Amino acid sequence: MPEFLLILVRSIISFIVILLMARIMGKKQISHLTFFDYVIGITIGSLASEISVNQNLTMIDGLLALIVFGGFSLLLSFISMKSIRFRMLVEGRPTVLIQNGKILEENLFKVKMTLDDLILFLREENAFTFSDVELAVLETNGRMSVMKKTDRQPVTRKDLGLDIPPEHTPKVVIMDGNVLKKSLTQMGFSEEQLLEEVKKQGAHRFEDVFAAQIDSKGTVFVDLYQEQATRPEIKQEQLLTDKLKKAQKELETLASKTKDSKAKAAYEKEMGTLSEMIRNIDTFLKMK
Repeated sequence: MPEFLLILVRSIISFIVILLMARIMGKKQISHLTFFDYVIGITIGSLASEISVNQNLTMIDGLLALIVFGGFSLLLSFISMKSIRFRMLVEGRPTVLIQNGKILEENLFKVKMTLDDLILFLREENAFTFSDVELAVLETNGRMSVMKKTDRQPVTRKDLGLDIPPEHTPKVVIMDGNVLKKSLTQMGFSEEQLLEEVKKQGAHRFEDVFAAQIDSKGTVFVDLYQEQATRPEIKQEQLLTDKLKKAQKELETLASKTKDSKAKAAYEKEMGTLSEMIRNIDTFLKMK
């Protein structure tokens, strides 16, 4: 087998193995990276590069080394979950850098952090002066947690004694022109209601919509495909006509299903009323 093809095959295999290991080791490996996770990640990456280009290392030996390091990481993670002392040994402890508004210089020295580094971390947490900070902690994953002094924290609705409306997670209900029925049901909307909201914002059908989201207040945000975004909005009068025609069809269905002659007569009477209203609206629209 040619050398370049061999490198290609070995690289693909090692990539697939690393991808599977990353899925098994969990999201922590790529989010809250501790010192131990950092070391394991570098080691696994180095092994993968060796498997790809070092032909003196057999494929089996390289994959075995990857599996051993991945399994070792899982084992230590499991032990850390069961033992607080072991977790402290492997992952370390958070370090307090500012307490009661005072900078702890000794702790800064322990974590090898300069005053400039501390200022940078504080700015990332929107704390631009030391006097704003009550507590600052360097976490085991290298991130800074900052608690501002009470008089520096933003005022909330609760502080002002205002009513707090119930909140829930916004849901995406249309993605790439497809309605996500489960999310739509969770938000208490029907497809007919969603279509009406979509039409109000310039679309004619769900397929015209790139994405739609419903927030906790029931407000529908619609983003159209670029070629649909230039379409003029549908007039509210036309939407009203569509609703009346839909109601007329529903009455017609009810009238055909009922065996009660009085109910059927009432349905037919209302159908006639709706027909008259639709004709009047159509006449008015033609005159505009």
